[in-house]
Amino acid sequence: MRLFLCFFFMIIFSATAYDPLDPSGNVTIKWDIMSWTADGYVATVTMNNFQVYRHIQNPGWTLGWTWAKKEVIWSMVGAQTTEQGDCSKFKGNVPHCCKKTPTVVDLLPGVPYNQQFSNCCKGGVIGAWGQDPSAAVSQFQISAGLAGTTNKTVKLPKNFTLLGPGPGYTCGPAKIVPSTVFLTTDKRRKTQALMTWNVTCTYSQFLARKHPSCCVSFSSFYNDTITPCPSCACGCENKKSCVKADSKILTMKGLNTPKKDNTPLLQCTHHMCPVRVHWHVKTNYKDYWRVKIAITNFNYRMNHTLWTLAVQHPNLNNVTQVFSFDYKPVSPYGSINDTGMFFGTKFYNDLLMEAGPSGNVQSEVLLQKDQKTFTFKQGWAFPRKVYFNGDECMLPPPDSYPFLPNSAQGSFASLSLTILLLLFITIW
Repeated sequence: MRLFLCFFFMIIFSATAYDPLDPSGNVTIKWDIMSWTADGYVATVTMNNFQVYRHIQNPGWTLGWTWAKKEVIWSMVGAQTTEQGDCSKFKGNVPHCCKKTPTVVDLLPGVPYNQQFSNCCKGGVIGAWGQDPSAAVSQFQISAGLAGTTNKTVKLPKNFTLLGPGPGYTCGPAKIVPSTVFLTTDKRRKTQALMTWNVTCTYSQFLARKHPSCCVSFSSFYNDTITPCPSCACGCENKKSCVKADSKILTMKGLNTPKKDNTPLLQCTHHMCPVRVHWHVKTNYKDYWRVKIAITNFNYRMNHTLWTLAVQHPNLNNVTQVFSFDYKPVSPYGSINDTGMFFGTKFYNDLLMEAGPSGNVQSEVLLQKDQKTFTFKQGWAFPRKVYFNGDECMLPPPDSYPFLPNSAQGSFASLSLTILLLLFITIW
């Protein structure tokens, strides 16, 4: 019965793709038909990433669908299909793509101007909404043929798929919504699309991979013990192909070039995670306390552009200063402010390099104490949840956290008693 319930809840969580720290996060794909053609329409396709701390990194998004009838793509601006398909029945003008199930990717930066469209040509990289809303969008234009030419004869595409860049996204059916309204550049006139439909895609870490992609380690000033990441926290499938930090292989040319299938080349560690987040409780002041956060990349074939780190801790409701990262609070439930997002400062440390001497970023965080709740006992100073690039990291088991030594607890108690005695003597 327990096994059945566990399996049942795994299916539920996978299906709903619910993230408790970002409950409304999704990628919305909007099709706006802007004009009719002799045998179809011209549409603007907009992908909005409404996920607070999950972005789409290199090698970028891949969008697919199935045409409802025998539609073809005459042309595209700002994107392209990966295959043309069989267009042998066409004479004269040959379509851009004749496949029943086209697969579309973004264009790379630097393409000729006549191939560009607004918010295109970023190699498929889309920023997180919470990090930079202006970068959380991608667009392209598509001219569809052999399609309907009115709102009643157009058939919506189906079976949408989204890779971002790997698996994990599940897309719902296309739904007709009120037509998008546009404002002219002089802001004196409104126009609207001839027809609009939306597709909503949600992410599930269960579908993306069977193991976590990151882990967390802890340390503190009050205990010499360093709590490491759990062994094989991210699975040990790559243990046989990992590379030692002092290996001569690291001097080979092309070592950092990514593979087409994104196979990692990991540094040999006991946890075998591509990324480790270390949380160090550094200093204790009268009214404040200081934490040092370090993120280390152990993958020699991948760097992380526009990385994000989401952390849940009760004292994040009173962050005084973040020294080397940018920071934004994340409050999915309004009144509860215990989650924050750290990310790199633009042009300074927003790129986490491949494994090696430069493959890390770090910052210190100063937090103000709430004397009613603050304590170093029972692991309170360590985070409850940690997400790197939107994927939850594996934390050490609670019983292994650096504990407050009995001598420290005794000294705090003695100090309090001494203060009370001095006050009593003074009053007496």
